[in-house]
Amino acid sequence: MDLRLTGPRARPRRWAAAAAAVVVLAGAGTWTAAAAPDDAPRVQRRDTVMDMGGARIDTSYFTTPGSERRPAVLLAHGFGASKDELRAQAEGLARDGYAVLTWSARGFGHSTGKIGLNDPKGEVADASRLVDWLAKRPEVQLDKKGDPRVGVTGASYGGAVSLLAAGYDDRVDAIAPQITYWNLADALFPQGVYKKLWAGLFINTGGGCDRFEPQLCRMYERVAEAGKPDAAARALLEERSPIAVGKRIKVPTLLMQGQTDSLFPLGQADAAARAIRANGAPVDVDWIAGGHDGGDRETGRVEARVDSWFDRYLKDDKAADTGPAFRVTRTGGIDSTDGAAQLRGASSDTYPGLSNDPRRVPLAGREQRVDNPAGASPPAISNLPGLGGGGGLGQLSSLGVGLSLDFPGQFAHFESAPLRDDLHVTGSPKVTVHVASDSDDAVLFGKVYDVAPGGGSQPVLPSQLASPVRVVGSGADGGKDVTLTLPAIDHEVQKGHRLRLVLSSTDLGYASPTHPATYTVSLKSDLSVPTAPAVRTAAAPLPAWVWWLPLAGVLAALALLLTGRRRASAGAPDPDLAEVPLQITYLSKKYAKSADRYAVRDLSFRVEKGQVLGLLGPNGAGKTTSLRMLMGLIRPDGGEIRVFGHAIRPGAPVLSRVGAFVEGAGFLPHLSGRENLELYWAATGRPAEDAHLDEALEIAGLGDALARAVRTYSQGMRQRLAIAQAMLGLPDLLILDEPTNGLDPPQIREMREVMIRYAAAGRTVIVSSHLLAEVEQTCTHLVVMDRGRLVQAGPVADIIGSGDTLLVGLAADISDALVEKVEALSDVESAARADGGLLVRLAAPAHAGVPATVPAVPAAVVTESAPAAPGDPDRSAVLMPPAEDREAAAARLLAELVRLDIPVASLGPHRRLEDAFLTLIGGEAG
Repeated sequence: MDLRLTGPRARPRRWAAAAAAVVVLAGAGTWTAAAAPDDAPRVQRRDTVMDMGGARIDTSYFTTPGSERRPAVLLAHGFGASKDELRAQAEGLARDGYAVLTWSARGFGHSTGKIGLNDPKGEVADASRLVDWLAKRPEVQLDKKGDPRVGVTGASYGGAVSLLAAGYDDRVDAIAPQITYWNLADALFPQGVYKKLWAGLFINTGGGCDRFEPQLCRMYERVAEAGKPDAAARALLEERSPIAVGKRIKVPTLLMQGQTDSLFPLGQADAAARAIRANGAPVDVDWIAGGHDGGDRETGRVEARVDSWFDRYLKDDKAADTGPAFRVTRTGGIDSTDGAAQLRGASSDTYPGLSNDPRRVPLAGREQRVDNPAGASPPAISNLPGLGGGGGLGQLSSLGVGLSLDFPGQFAHFESAPLRDDLHVTGSPKVTVHVASDSDDAVLFGKVYDVAPGGGSQPVLPSQLASPVRVVGSGADGGKDVTLTLPAIDHEVQKGHRLRLVLSSTDLGYASPTHPATYTVSLKSDLSVPTAPAVRTAAAPLPAWVWWLPLAGVLAALALLLTGRRRASAGAPDPDLAEVPLQITYLSKKYAKSADRYAVRDLSFRVEKGQVLGLLGPNGAGKTTSLRMLMGLIRPDGGEIRVFGHAIRPGAPVLSRVGAFVEGAGFLPHLSGRENLELYWAATGRPAEDAHLDEALEIAGLGDALARAVRTYSQGMRQRLAIAQAMLGLPDLLILDEPTNGLDPPQIREMREVMIRYAAAGRTVIVSSHLLAEVEQTCTHLVVMDRGRLVQAGPVADIIGSGDTLLVGLAADISDALVEKVEALSDVESAARADGGLLVRLAAPAHAGVPATVPAVPAAVVTESAPAAPGDPDRSAVLMPPAEDREAAAARLLAELVRLDIPVASLGPHRRLEDAFLTLIGGEAG
């Protein structure tokens, strides 16, 4: 399929006629109206599935009422997400006067097809067909027939679609890509070194190798096994990258790139800016604080700047403020009120690039020997790709927190003298070194640390970034000189600090040669540091605390005097519960923005050591909300949770005694099971000896499979590895959410044994599951919830055995006439043949029984069942005979059976957990 363009306003060549047309499968689609503030335009959304010839693409179209034509915006999502993540932004753009079309790319959301990593014949062709569809909408402004006024924006995967759409379809008029790549081959194979952790995360986030186009899957497996890329792999990724059509991107482009981003670093945006500007198009560059490694993505500011960019270049609004040609967000310390990083913008009227106004910083250090260990292990750590979390390791480093690790003997280092003045680095430092090796293939990782005076603090690696370089031919006589381009950063080095260049033989995020080798490294130049002096930081406003701090201090002191004693006592652990894994008392949580609707209401129960507790309930019962409160992820509106006597709050120290497994835990497929667990534990920051790795693995029972790559695991093995991860540190309380989902019966049996073995050592397991038969065999105790309330709690045997159905074991078969006589007895509701005898259901006594909803919980927290919430069905009809009535009825039944000469061999209760569950929730398990 050829999408190349010819002529100044050439349209893409059309595919075969049948394929060129977009077939709408959902007819006219489904229109809904989005809620909006009273003074904002009402947004209408139309959901449509379109047949793209090879894939069905799920789309949503957002407009506001009105007959006037308006520009359109294609809004693309990031990798692993879907159109649903973009709804709020789409509605905002629609209210600003745009017709907005979002869609789920192939293989994501509800769209079909294989993931092609923006294949020109797949995802990029889909974008062009969406432009075709917009051209036919009566709301959309046209430049000419079939040519809508349209912009494209998106982040990461969607950012690349923005660039590619502009290169393949000249109807695109403006783009605003964010935190994306210019050359995916350079991003995943920088300087010929394989970025293994990020590549693995790509495959894992996409749902596994078989979800990708076959040639991509084969490429990944080939490179992952070899540990380094080949020419075919580079060519495959480059042809799916914007660089392949770089000379054809000639539209106004706003590039917004993340500073805390080891996946698509600032150099990717720099390459894009230089190429597009060379085509004569306007280009602005914005370095935001966050990126793929975490940090602040500045969502509100970014979206506002994108809106202004489109106002200028799609609406032709000459007054729209598109911002400076270059802007960078700088971190100015920590806000003491909420712990967030304080962000300030710096800007210049021209983009400085990555080597503007360099300053030479002399380095000192002798020639050094560096060992590459066998298996490239242990690896140095500069970053934990994809595990940066909310704040991000890069943002922590910008705040002066050092988290990197280099192993003695595995790195060379060269250091500057203390700086005489402050030095602000903006761009990519460079240095030339000489590398010799006893092998022909050497890989080194360069990074520049900021070292504070006195040695009292850990050196800081700005943005936690390292640059790899593969030195081929280093084993020749004398070795080779290599110029290293170090990571692009924006970082201020204070007066008196030193710069330290480190060249390490390994890095956690990359693949190094696995054979042992020795490298000899020496300096050949000073460190060249770009400074970009024209980039000036905006003046900070006078802090608000200057005005309100004195008054706040007086009020705070008064509040402490009045409430200090009560607050201190509220947080104290309860010594009487020090050995109780979990006690929940009157726990309540309201739905967001609702004053009277509860997700959980007045929930109370207790769990003891050694129990395997099953948490049951239909969808919407409040199980997930309860578990999230238990894990400290959300705060309750009322009530209390205590774990070993300590009240649970987000970040409570006692949560270190709690392990949790949520369905769908991800692993890096090219690493072994053991390596995945070691990486996870390292990310927690806790000592390796506290992991109890061998004990957790013995309980999980994975055996020799631990040494194999996770991509070779069956689903059952992956589930057991996930539970082993939750069991690291041998937490006293283990929470498992649907641990048997997707497993076959033998695998379910293995998982059951894992849970039973774990609890057998005196620890406690809470498992939420829809497999009632499995819960019946695994759990010792149950908590049944419905509509946010406790229905019943207690031992499994008590809940199952409290039914009104008896199994009459027969020594010999009986006639149908005798069965009818049994059914006619006064205490019998029904009688039917069953395997092993006769199932007899007792009739309810004439008087009302006790409600089935009385919770069986410890005396300290026993409550009568709460009255039904408004609109709830009347539960009073769900009654069971009291125990003494059932026993009396069973005794009378036995006497009557003997009188009828029925050969009774046994008599006992018969009820499955499913029967009990449906009885307790009123038979509605939806």
